[in-house]
Amino acid sequence: MAEKKDRLVLSILEFLETSIADGTVSADDKDGIEVAIQCIGEAFGVDASDEATRKRLSIKPATLPTIFDVYMKTREKVQSSQDSNTSSSARQAAQPGPSAEDKAAAEKHKMTGNAKMSAKDYPAAIAEYTHAIALDPSNPVYYSNRAAAYSSSGDHNMAVADAEKAIEVDPKFVKAYHRLGHAHYCLKSYSEAASAFGKGLELEPNNANLKSGRDNALARVTSNPSSPEPETAGTSSSRGAAGGGAGGGGFDDVLRSLGGGAGGGGGGPGGLDLASLMQNPALMNMAQQMLGNGGLENLMRNPAVNNMMNRLQTGGGMPSMAELMSDPTMRQMAENFRNAQGGPDAGGAGGAGGAGGGTGR
Repeated sequence: MAEKKDRLVLSILEFLETSIADGTVSADDKDGIEVAIQCIGEAFGVDASDEATRKRLSIKPATLPTIFDVYMKTREKVQSSQDSNTSSSARQAAQPGPSAEDKAAAEKHKMTGNAKMSAKDYPAAIAEYTHAIALDPSNPVYYSNRAAAYSSSGDHNMAVADAEKAIEVDPKFVKAYHRLGHAHYCLKSYSEAASAFGKGLELEPNNANLKSGRDNALARVTSNPSSPEPETAGTSSSRGAAGGGAGGGGFDDVLRSLGGGAGGGGGGPGGLDLASLMQNPALMNMAQQMLGNGGLENLMRNPAVNNMMNRLQTGGGMPSMAELMSDPTMRQMAENFRNAQGGPDAGGAGGAGGAGGGTGR
């Protein structure tokens, strides 16, 4: 520290000497500056006339004026950057939110997008939700709905991005966590799926769909099967609803999808107790036979089943029993269920599960 101070003193003395030599100081003031040089040197114990001292403390090729010049330029740059950041922040703060007209127009695009979802026109639905976002980017529902459309079209990576954006816009928007969990599940990222469902449950502990999704994802994490995984977390659409076949998905997952993912014991189509069905050996034996002969894949390709899955996904609710029973395949499947269960004919349409699978209308 002492040497730094001595270097500064020597730099000051050299600056004064140079000012005398280059004529910066007038002849009348020369004597006064020379006296100042002597006084400063004696006060700080720095002898500028000693060559050894000059060599030890010299900062050449830099000089006091050049160091000061560098400091001033640096300060100007820093100040300019700070002013720019302040101005940018002020502009952002001054930017108004969407107008009432923009919000109304955005809602129209959202409703059109919902209609396109129901019609399985997923590209058109994505376009409508994108228009809504452009008009009102502060509404998490639009990102969440677009995530559902991306998932339905099979683009689960884009669904993840939109669900995360919805959460960024509103961290308390529960449905976005459902979307995120479902997309991760379809990508077979079961740990991430369980985490997303779990975060949603922190906000809404009694959400049956989130519970079912989390439990299904955790089961996949712990079991770590080597066979391909089904693309349903039991809380939203199956692959059939996204435009493809059911593939090698398990029959228990199909039953959970039909029940809306309500967990154990919820009512299913036609008032069937899905939890009991899944524990019924005769029914599960029938399911294995369907898997073996390709019957399950054919079932999931059935337009009535696809329509039911799509309505569940878009929040349209379960079809009525009359609609279901108008299809011969569905009627035969219901008859097989009742025979396997050993009970009487169902008397009415049960609930379709929780509300986690809709488009956020």
